[in-house]
Amino acid sequence: MALARTRRGESGFNYWPGFVDALSTLVLSIVFLLSVFLVVQFFLSQEVTGKDKALEQLNARIAQLNDLLSLEKLGKASLDDQISRLKAGLAAAESERDRAKGLYEGLASAGDAAGRATELNKALDSEKEVSARALAQIEVLNQQISALRRQLAALEEALDASEKRGQQSQARISDLGQRLNVALAQRVQELSRYRSEFFGRLRTILGNRPDIRIVGDRFVFQSEVFFDTGQALLLPEGRAQLDKVATALIDLDKQIPSEIAWVLRVDGHTDVRPINSPVFKSNWELSSARAISVVQYLVSRGVPPQRLVAAGFAEFQPLDTAQTEEAYKRNRRIELKLTER
Repeated sequence: MALARTRRGESGFNYWPGFVDALSTLVLSIVFLLSVFLVVQFFLSQEVTGKDKALEQLNARIAQLNDLLSLEKLGKASLDDQISRLKAGLAAAESERDRAKGLYEGLASAGDAAGRATELNKALDSEKEVSARALAQIEVLNQQISALRRQLAALEEALDASEKRGQQSQARISDLGQRLNVALAQRVQELSRYRSEFFGRLRTILGNRPDIRIVGDRFVFQSEVFFDTGQALLLPEGRAQLDKVATALIDLDKQIPSEIAWVLRVDGHTDVRPINSPVFKSNWELSSARAISVVQYLVSRGVPPQRLVAAGFAEFQPLDTAQTEEAYKRNRRIELKLTER
């Protein structure tokens, strides 16, 4: 640090590092906001998908009722045709009856053909029976038509009720979407507040050290604080720092409401140089093992294990892409991020 100040004193005040940090903070803030937006969109899409399925089921039921209504209308038309044919047959039978009656009266007045009169009387009785049966069928058809009309009325009422339920469901979907947006925004704001308090407390506990800093929504420790080069075994100094972190996490767990599903994600990062030791065959294994070591130690200090996540990123999330020792050192780090599960 003294050497850096000396060099800046020789060459004038250097604004570049501060500018880079500010720009990094801005980019990370934008990424965080985009992540929150994606989470909100995911939950909204899940909710809207569920309501769309319910609406599709309602529409399918309405389509079934429409088909049934069409069938009932066809049945009614067929019954009307049958009634028309029966009425025509009844009219023909009555005409034939009147004709037979006229013949009978003519024969009776003439006083002859008694046998013919008897036959005509039988024919007349037969026509009366046919007429009676036709009237009975007409009565049955009228009753069936009345029943069909009642069924049609019930179907129309059911269709109206289905349409009303569909409108009500759509209104509920819209209301649920708005309430979900509000709830998610409140969750994000509340978690952001606890994150700020947690990071502020950590900053106070750990002090203003150059190898520990806040970058966006993460607390960043240089790997040298916790581990020797190429190792994942915690150093005594690193355990002392994690004791302070564990104390802050235990207090935070008591403060955050139980309905907020928060976790502390411990991310392990390495520099770009490959490793091939007897213990770790790649930077993936080294970064994951370091994150797991931190998580296991925090659990041993009383932090609830369900509030911790270990992740290894190897060399693929660098803070500095330069090929220098200073860049390698910046990229070898352990990050703590308070986020939702």
